[in-house]
Amino acid sequence: MIFWQAEGATNPLVGFLPIIAIFAIFYFLLFLPNQKRKKEQQQMWADLKNGDRIVTNGGIRGTIISVKDEVVVLRVPPEQVKLELSRSAVAEKQAPPEEQK
Repeated sequence: MIFWQAEGATNPLVGFLPIIAIFAIFYFLLFLPNQKRKKEQQQMWADLKNGDRIVTNGGIRGTIISVKDEVVVLRVPPEQVKLELSRSAVAEKQAPPEEQK
């Protein structure tokens, strides 16, 4: 007993609709937010300037004292050690102390 039979002329596009829908869902849920996050990160790296307080990917907190092409010089307390880091090592910019309250 056959419950389902293919009708004569079905549109081949109908068979691809679920696959197209899956790709659309992946694009909007995975790729689009990742592109936005990456763009924001690159803008933050471009906006780094002297005096900004930052946190590196390794968790080091400090203040920028010099910004060159792809290098940031960071002053780290308590001994005022100077570290030279790549801009891409900066994870986030912190708010100034008066704004953190």
